Amino acid sequence: MTVTDMLTPTIPFPALAMALEPSERLLWQGVPAQGPRLRKRDTLLIPFSLLWTGFAIFWEAGVTTTGAPLFFRLWGLPFVLFGLYFVIGRFFHDAYRRARTVYALTDQRILILSPKSRQSLELTSLGEIRLDLADDGSGSVAFGPEVSLFGRHDMGMTLWTGKPAVPTFELIPAAEQVYARVREAKRRARGD
Repeated sequence: MTVTDMLTPTIPFPALAMALEPSERLLWQGVPAQGPRLRKRDTLLIPFSLLWTGFAIFWEAGVTTTGAPLFFRLWGLPFVLFGLYFVIGRFFHDAYRRARTVYALTDQRILILSPKSRQSLELTSLGEIRLDLADDGSGSVAFGPEVSLFGRHDMGMTLWTGKPAVPTFELIPAAEQVYARVREAKRRARGD
């Protein structure tokens, strides 16, 4: 699929076709970039994950070779498993999640669809819209305020899985053009 194809609405993805209301007009549809990706937050998370996993493996090696009680040998296993996920598994989990995600802009709302969730944002009540643009023109369009790594209120698994804190068309080609389409659709929906 080319950038032009993604900017021109055609027959929607099956999940998207079922999510559209009869009165809606599709303005844009797309999918995020595929495969494992490094993000800005990885500049902090990669060193921390290596330290975490290194310590967990060191702990396990120590208690295993010294003949420590079974409890201590089992105690470190979840930390090793989480560390391995943290070092490498989260990249593949993020890629898996994005491979099953579809985005759409209609004349009434924003849709972000995946097998486990369906996010729908009405254009008339849409707040802040942010553009994060890369040098190659790809980027992300976020629908909500920026949340820092340390200021997140939902520090649960979203940080580790790569899922954005706010609804986002993440890692899309021609992000600036999609951003402009969203702003125009919002303006028209509000009658501005």
